[in-house]
Amino acid sequence: MTQIKKYDFLIVGSGIGGLSSAVILAKNGYSVLVLEKNNQIGGALQVFSRDKCVFDTGVHYVGGLDPGENLQRMFNYLGIYDALKLKSLDRDCFDLIRLPNGVSYPHGQGYEAFSSQLIQLFPEEEKAILAFCEKIKQICDFFPLYNLELGDDQAYYNNPEILSLGAWDFINSITNNKILRTVLLGSGPLYAGDEKTTPLYVVALIMNSYIKGSYRLVDGGSQIAKLLVKELRKYDGEILKRKEVVGANYGSDKKITSVICSDGMEYAANNFISNMHPSLTIDIFGKDKFRPAYRDRVQKLQNTTSSLMVYFSLKEHSFPYFNYNIYEHFSYDCWNSINDNSENWPHTLYLCTPASSKSEEFAESVCVMCYMDIKEVKEWGNTYNTAIDPSVRSTAYNKFKKEKEEQIIKKLETRYPNFRSCIKNVYSSTPLTYRDYIGTPEGSLYGIKKDFNNPIGTTINSKTRVPNLYLTGQNLIFHGILGATIGAFVTSFNFVNHIELINKIKAYEK
Repeated sequence: MTQIKKYDFLIVGSGIGGLSSAVILAKNGYSVLVLEKNNQIGGALQVFSRDKCVFDTGVHYVGGLDPGENLQRMFNYLGIYDALKLKSLDRDCFDLIRLPNGVSYPHGQGYEAFSSQLIQLFPEEEKAILAFCEKIKQICDFFPLYNLELGDDQAYYNNPEILSLGAWDFINSITNNKILRTVLLGSGPLYAGDEKTTPLYVVALIMNSYIKGSYRLVDGGSQIAKLLVKELRKYDGEILKRKEVVGANYGSDKKITSVICSDGMEYAANNFISNMHPSLTIDIFGKDKFRPAYRDRVQKLQNTTSSLMVYFSLKEHSFPYFNYNIYEHFSYDCWNSINDNSENWPHTLYLCTPASSKSEEFAESVCVMCYMDIKEVKEWGNTYNTAIDPSVRSTAYNKFKKEKEEQIIKKLETRYPNFRSCIKNVYSSTPLTYRDYIGTPEGSLYGIKKDFNNPIGTTINSKTRVPNLYLTGQNLIFHGILGATIGAFVTSFNFVNHIELINKIKAYEK
């Protein structure tokens, strides 16, 4: 093995959590190296191109980006906001919820638009709609960093009962109207909403961010990763691709001294941060290095479900561009069908027309997401396929994909009768694709499943029992661009004065 220079920090994984942690630490004077196993950086920010169309693999729109909002200020601190190519979704409708009867209901940006539009449609439910909005805002107030505050007695860690509130239970407590319930929770695929487990705080943190500024990333979300790498290099940070970490060396003080990559290269550092899923982190850094109780708890944690993504490139000027997202529901039981693989699958579709710099009137492509359990593809579970380690899965696997694509097209044609005639080509990815490229167990959409029945058990700390190993990313606070970015700041607080850092973020003008 070849020994290379020693860094202050070595970060495993270049998802937004890893890259944001790297930039924060580099900006504060530390030497940083990021190792990425894939050929493309960014984790769920990765894109691919087909038929001259750019397709996002995981990020289709971003919240909290209105001037002065939390993610906008964090991106300003990270040095990337001004260079982002953004397109604001329609202010009166960033999400459209369409129900089984074909009737559509808008989610507007800003609480005034959000509530007033729904009250016009459900005048008899005004009290429930206002109660929903107030509760969302109230819950968010318990998360200091989310609001760029330092925290006080009202913080969730001093009021743990906040984490024990169930979203579905709350909605049922304010209304008996099944249509309104489906409308309020109709964007559930944003967080894999589940009646039995999803906490109200997860719904609150995510919905609040989208209500306060929903945007698409023009020509793909990979620009975030590229800009973060550019900023990292500005502060002399380094990143290496095609570097799969497979093990670690330890010193007599039980601290990690270096990591070992699959190519035999060894990289040394004083501190190590894993942007990987906690269970993968344990596997790679050595199961014997973690206390059995911690190891067992992490390995027993459930992950959120996975998905099938279907990508359509379209014939020119054949299908309109929608400046909003569409949640197509084929059942009013919108939160109880995550793993339903019956003949009526799928019960819910998420659809978007990606923003392109080439046209604003017509869509170049359409992306459709629906839930899929990895058990659906278990027949091919022992196969792996990535850009740097390609392999061809069986004819049966491709046949399975084609059958699922056809089911999706038939569902779409019930809402868009001429859609088939607009299609140029069809591409798809299964839970195995996400498992292989993103590195999430079971191809999980959003990492560890948060459970209001066991909030402490499903909470992950940035510190591990290995003295110089830390975690970052979507599993710390909550998932998504905003959640993983906040997670990066939480990890960095172990090494950077949190008061000074928060004040620097807040210094950016509204």
